[in-house]
Amino acid sequence: MDVRGIVHLETNRFIPIGMRRQKSKSEGASARAARTNVRVRPSAQRASELMELATVAAHSRNLPEFLKLFSERVARMLSAVWCGVVVIRGQEAELQGAADTEALGLDEDEILARSKEASQGKDIYATSRQRSRTSCASELLVVPVHASDGEPLGAICIFGARPEIVTEEKKLLHALASHAALSLENFRRFSQLERSKRQWVQDIDAISDFIVVHDRAWKIVRTNRSLATHLGLPPVALVGESVSSLRTLAEGDGALPCPFCLYTGLSKEEHIISSAEKIYLVSTSRASGATEDDERTIHVLKDITDRREAERRYRELYDSIQEGLFFATPDGRFLDVNDAMVRMLGYASREELLRDDVGAYLYPEPSARGHLLAAIRKTGVLRNHEESLRRKDGTILHTLQNITAVRDSQGKTKQFRGLMLDVTEQKMFQAQLQRERDFNQKILNATQSMIMVLDTAGLISYANRRCYDTGYKQEEMIGRRLVDLVDAGQRKDFEAALETTAHGHQVENLELRARRSDRTLGHFSISLSPMRDEQNTVNSVVVVMTDITDAALMQAKLAHAERMATLGRLVSGVAHEVNNPLAAILGFTDLLLENPDVTGNAREDLQIILHETQRTKDLVQDLLSFARQRPVKRELVNVGAILRQTTKLRSYDLQSHGVEVVEEYDESLPTVMGDAQQLQQVFLNILNNAYDAIEESGRRGKIH
Repeated sequence: MDVRGIVHLETNRFIPIGMRRQKSKSEGASARAARTNVRVRPSAQRASELMELATVAAHSRNLPEFLKLFSERVARMLSAVWCGVVVIRGQEAELQGAADTEALGLDEDEILARSKEASQGKDIYATSRQRSRTSCASELLVVPVHASDGEPLGAICIFGARPEIVTEEKKLLHALASHAALSLENFRRFSQLERSKRQWVQDIDAISDFIVVHDRAWKIVRTNRSLATHLGLPPVALVGESVSSLRTLAEGDGALPCPFCLYTGLSKEEHIISSAEKIYLVSTSRASGATEDDERTIHVLKDITDRREAERRYRELYDSIQEGLFFATPDGRFLDVNDAMVRMLGYASREELLRDDVGAYLYPEPSARGHLLAAIRKTGVLRNHEESLRRKDGTILHTLQNITAVRDSQGKTKQFRGLMLDVTEQKMFQAQLQRERDFNQKILNATQSMIMVLDTAGLISYANRRCYDTGYKQEEMIGRRLVDLVDAGQRKDFEAALETTAHGHQVENLELRARRSDRTLGHFSISLSPMRDEQNTVNSVVVVMTDITDAALMQAKLAHAERMATLGRLVSGVAHEVNNPLAAILGFTDLLLENPDVTGNAREDLQIILHETQRTKDLVQDLLSFARQRPVKRELVNVGAILRQTTKLRSYDLQSHGVEVVEEYDESLPTVMGDAQQLQQVFLNILNNAYDAIEESGRRGKIH
């Protein structure tokens, strides 16, 4: 301790040690009285007392008792009335080791204030402001005490000592301050050590894991509260016991006395032990002491029963799940797979699959593996990725995969984790379903009937290709009401049929007229069938429409032909009956014309009768020729004459129905080989077809 002098706190003057102060006349009497009462101890005695103080400081563990003893010794060594030590801890100061200040009339608050002020420097301060009831004016000496690093520890306060401090007393104060500093530092360290020890014990006891420490003799040195509570004993009851007494925590008979040690030669161990109810993870560390016998072994037992149970359940789930689960390295090598994955790929065991690097073999396409790994690295995840793999036996496995990349803190891929679903059967089913769909579609498109599907409101939701052959486009058909295409006069019939089908009944061969895209009407045979859902409720109607326009025309022509045949037979009979009177008329007319008595107007009238009768006979002969059934006869015929004759047969009927027949013949037409009767039938059919077309249009027309 460096004590350079004394600073008088009242006058704020620095007085070097060894130099007497110049006192005022008012202070002289008090100073001389103090000098007569103060006697300095001999140096040998002081040295002995200092040694005794050092010994006490080294062995004392009670700070208040030591400071009390220290204060008494200092007061005796300096022949002072009073001595105390102020201990400073941060911003707080406490006076310890001193006699009752009130009995001496000392102001404790001022002593603390002067001590805190003096502790900021290294000088000894003195003040004469303190007065006791038992003595005259006296000075208070304040000796600052600092730690080895300069931190203020406190101050030694002395009252009633001799004001003049000589060199020997300076050394004594220096020694006393050093003893006080050393003692305060030691007590501070001991306090910190005790607090640390208590805190360590509290921390160890706060740990829920079991902790046990034993020495080389297999004796328990320390346990924490969790282990003692589990065993139903206080912690101190286990100290000194053999560590083998804890064997109830571990099943089995080990070769070592400690149930938690595996190899005494290892500094650190970690393994799993189990008891009847619990599973523990044992972490062992060995700490060396000053000697080999001081070595300590520390066991930490962590209860992992729940974790092991969760791991067991996870493994059972992992192995029992039907989807393939796998963990793989960034280059695609499997790290772990479940049993479903092994079965999918056709391997005998998990070990066989993990042992062989099957990554290159799995992919039928050599580049597929690289593309897959690159896609995962880029996006970090693949969802519903379809990939074809090769089983061990070479067959193809179709899979649906979900893969996630596990990255480290730098974003580098460390592992792939994925789930694989075998969709081979689904693929085969889809392919079969597609083939059947294509087959059915080809049938639907190849059929000559129009097939449509209507909802219960009558809107078209599907139409096959034949429907578009009528001239409608797909966007014109889908979503349109089919009833709008039906002829207005028959729409009620169609709506009634649709209502019947909506109630679950089938309607067949309903003949209706429907309008094509070119606005022409066609004749159709319509069949309606209900379609039901899972609840057996009718949710749609299948409509099959067959175009019977040509068949209807053929049927009409057949009926017409039958009528004509009947008419022909009738005409044949009538012709025979008419020919007889016509022959008589012609005969008698010829006789009258040969009579010379018939002259003038009568002869002209007979000529008209003869001409018209002959024309009637020719007409009857034409009807008879048309109606007569005879074998085909090929001969030279005049086409113009046959056409005139045919037109003559139909001209009256056509004109009566408002159809005009315009005849323009090329007189230069040559004769041709043919059957006159069949040609006449052809021309007659042409006239009939033309008449039917005009009648369907609803307008007046003419045949040219």
